[in-house]
Amino acid sequence: MCGICGIINLKNKPIRQATLFPMMQRMKHRGPDDEGIFIHQNVGLGFVRLSILDLSDAGHQPMNDGSGRYTIVFNGEVYNYIELREELKRQGLSFCSGTDTEVVLKAYIHWGEKCLEHFNGMFAFAIYDEENDVLFGARDRFGVKPFYYCMTEDQFVFASEIPPILETKCIKPKANNQAIFDYLVFNRTDQTEATFFAGIKKLQHGHSFTVKNGEYKSKEWYNLRERVEKAAPFEDEQAYRACLNSSIKLRLRSDVPLGVCLSGGLDSSSIASIVYEDFGNTGLNTFSAVYNKGEHGDESEYIDEFRGTLRNMFFTHPTVETLYQDIPNFVYIHAEPVPSLGPYAQYKVMQKAKENVTVTLDGQGADEELAGYHYFYGFYYKDLLRSFRMRKLLCEMKGYWHVHRSIYAYKTFLYFLLPKRMRTLARANEYGYISQNFIKRYSKRNNIAGNLYGSSSLNDALLDHFEYKLEHLLKWDDRNSMASSVESRVPFLDYHLVERTLATQSSEKIKDGVTKSILRRAMKGTLPEKIRNRMDKVGFDTPQDEWLRTSVFQEYIETLISSKSFKNRGYFNVQKVHELYQNHLDGKINVSKEIWKWIHLELWFREFIDK
Repeated sequence: MCGICGIINLKNKPIRQATLFPMMQRMKHRGPDDEGIFIHQNVGLGFVRLSILDLSDAGHQPMNDGSGRYTIVFNGEVYNYIELREELKRQGLSFCSGTDTEVVLKAYIHWGEKCLEHFNGMFAFAIYDEENDVLFGARDRFGVKPFYYCMTEDQFVFASEIPPILETKCIKPKANNQAIFDYLVFNRTDQTEATFFAGIKKLQHGHSFTVKNGEYKSKEWYNLRERVEKAAPFEDEQAYRACLNSSIKLRLRSDVPLGVCLSGGLDSSSIASIVYEDFGNTGLNTFSAVYNKGEHGDESEYIDEFRGTLRNMFFTHPTVETLYQDIPNFVYIHAEPVPSLGPYAQYKVMQKAKENVTVTLDGQGADEELAGYHYFYGFYYKDLLRSFRMRKLLCEMKGYWHVHRSIYAYKTFLYFLLPKRMRTLARANEYGYISQNFIKRYSKRNNIAGNLYGSSSLNDALLDHFEYKLEHLLKWDDRNSMASSVESRVPFLDYHLVERTLATQSSEKIKDGVTKSILRRAMKGTLPEKIRNRMDKVGFDTPQDEWLRTSVFQEYIETLISSKSFKNRGYFNVQKVHELYQNHLDGKINVSKEIWKWIHLELWFREFIDK
């Protein structure tokens, strides 16, 4: 895991080290072990390294192919690099290191752009072909690893994070108001190539690009919908378990210590149980966030199910005081607003993990492929209604009530039946604090209501979530882990597992009011029953509603929402903001997510735009 960056001066102005070096320093947390620079006339590549595989100097980047024609900067891991290296050796290629970086480079030389289809992993890379003066790059199937870029008349600039691009001053930082609308209204980011910065984009997941003769072109190299149509569904839970085990085994390849981020939920607990039970890792390190008993987000009763089994369990205790201290760095390392404080728990977990390991396994992706979020019930009901399976619909709705004693699924069902325009306006006006002028200007341009909430079936909804939602979770995972120089791996996002799971019938995901049916059955006898049978959905979370009522934050928030800059942004009905905040303080309502969105958005402006 590393950080990559680069510049092409499109008008052939020579690159200077003094331009690349500050970019690298802005993301040194991604690679504290080594760094390197490549310059050829108007092309420059920069790299900072976090050593994971082959810790020797042979893994130094930028890496060339030996002839001097090809040079690569690579971020991520290709887990099947051992098998690919042997295959390429049989084709007559030779290797000088034990790194996956060299495998990626030689695979590109041998197979060209089709090399991407051979890779099983998470990656973002760029390869410069000096002979043809072409820069080629690509991003993994689901967007686990980041790649940002900016194209101007004079330059093409790219990096693993946005701040290194800003360091070049290729553009003046300016807010993308459509991204801000989507953030405030839908709590969503990263559903398109756009970022919060106008003029800075991200290479979309499953896409590759070339820069040649001053022209940038991107194209899709991986289409999940097409792959799912061809995939073989799982015939039973044993087949699912075998595929999950295979994914985890591949992601245990590492030359440095490894652990599991253990939230106490079904997904991360399944990973920890398989690593311990099936692969005999009795010394497994786990890392968890816990809170005071009774506080929202405290998962101690589930995490404690592993006490006596796992020997190396480590805990972090985030508090309102640590949050107050950490806010400046949290805002800086994320570089874009985050719509809840859930990622702060993971931020603290990664800090704890760094004290003991360099690689972690995480449960991201399981909710998207196994319908883990409770609003997926609404899509399932919509699916059953459209196919006139009324008896099944009534049985599933009854099952949900029996298990959860909640009407949440029924509310989302009705919401998903609304026309797209009404879905947008219902969310935009839910609390009444967003400026009506802002809503009028940007609601019609919004695509989330259609892309994420207009799906006609459960499986369509899952595919849409891979396309439009998953990436912002992966972005937060990347920023939190890399801020502590930790590599986070996500076994549930092995493409073999994803494709076959999504090809499997809906009843294996939701059945009798219970989500993740096939995973629950697959883990019987391995996972503690208390966890296997839990029906709520928490993950790494925080007691943000309590925190944002405390005296620690009261003056801070009052000052922020009363500031001239906050009032002049043009996004808020400021009187309504104050009214909602007071009602939150009085315990009449819980709008902690909205309050945090106000805080992070304003601090983001001050850190990145106003300066």
